[in-house]
Amino acid sequence: MDRARPHEEPVSLEISGCSKEDARIVFDTLCACFESDRGPDEVPQQLHETRPMVWLGTFEVTEAHECPPPARLSASVEADAQGGYWAIERLRSTLDSMFSVRDLASASGDQERELHVLLESR
Repeated sequence: MDRARPHEEPVSLEISGCSKEDARIVFDTLCACFESDRGPDEVPQQLHETRPMVWLGTFEVTEAHECPPPARLSASVEADAQGGYWAIERLRSTLDSMFSVRDLASASGDQERELHVLLESR
């Protein structure tokens, strides 16, 4: 365990602008890497035909597990992450190792950082 991080480092993640299948690929990939509040049976649902959907998950990024390569995304996925500086960097480097990541925007506050990225298959 990283001695510099004795406490948990949660990151909340919103996924939007994509199909429920692509949302599931991103969540399943991150659930394999980190502890999450999402259960293995929690599958993103499309609850409305035309209204855009947003799916949420929280990931504990202090300890990373072995990350399997993700399935191919059918289209790009928008991801909004919020958490502490260290946690956001950890999540970003994990995403970078598995997807093609394009920065759309980021904002920094006192303790928290927001990251808005576009994920695509490599």
